[in-house]
Amino acid sequence: MTGVRGYFHPKTATGAASLIPAPPWRYSGDLLTVEYRTDPARVGELLPEPLRPAGEDPGAVALIWADWQSCSASGQELLDPVLAQYKEAFAVVRCTYRGRTYTRCVHIWVDKDFAIARGLHQGYPKKLGSIHQTRPHPYGPAPRIGPGARFGATLAAADRRLAQAVVTLREPSPTNGFVNAHPMAHHRWLPSVEKGKGLALDELIESGAASFEGGQPWTGDADLELFEAPTEELARLEVREPIAAYYRQVGVVWDGGRLLESGTSGAE
Repeated sequence: MTGVRGYFHPKTATGAASLIPAPPWRYSGDLLTVEYRTDPARVGELLPEPLRPAGEDPGAVALIWADWQSCSASGQELLDPVLAQYKEAFAVVRCTYRGRTYTRCVHIWVDKDFAIARGLHQGYPKKLGSIHQTRPHPYGPAPRIGPGARFGATLAAADRRLAQAVVTLREPSPTNGFVNAHPMAHHRWLPSVEKGKGLALDELIESGAASFEGGQPWTGDADLELFEAPTEELARLEVREPIAAYYRQVGVVWDGGRLLESGTSGAE
């Protein structure tokens, strides 16, 4: 008899069918970020114990579209692009834990199953969605990175459009915004299989990039609309005041996180 192998389900004799490989996971991507302010109470209701709203600008939100290519350490997935390419859109806010400021992803949609599996491992609340964004290109009608370049972005899930934006670049920027500029504070939750036993897994973890490189950020303005949907709550983070929009190309390596505490979230 031999043991089954694989980093994630399904585990098999060889491990080749595992939905995701072991970290490190490497990413190359184009990010469109739209920052705005909402009702701070709507942010606060998404922060379980022991997290608290950020002390400064607690209603700040970033809605981010990302067009990714990702791979394991070997890079072999890049040569079979269906295993590497995916898109996502996600909303992040800021919070504090023991006096330190963190970023937390409160809503996220992706279009590939392997991205959902990675999110479960990292504490991202990933769901399936339909995500699209304009890609830059140096030739033809696609936008070139520079003043006046315009990018569209859309997000839909369960046959409903949830968000759409048009970003117009204005000038180079020293940053890619401030809301998504901190380590992530996420919860890893798994209900017990036995009824009435609560959570079998309840961890607050810190997560971030093991390494990062990025191109020149550009800033500009955005027209952003959010839409109501029967089974989604993104629109509760309504746009009260625009802050800024950004475009940047990045490269990131993720290679694990750090346990902050366990069994204290009070999640149901």
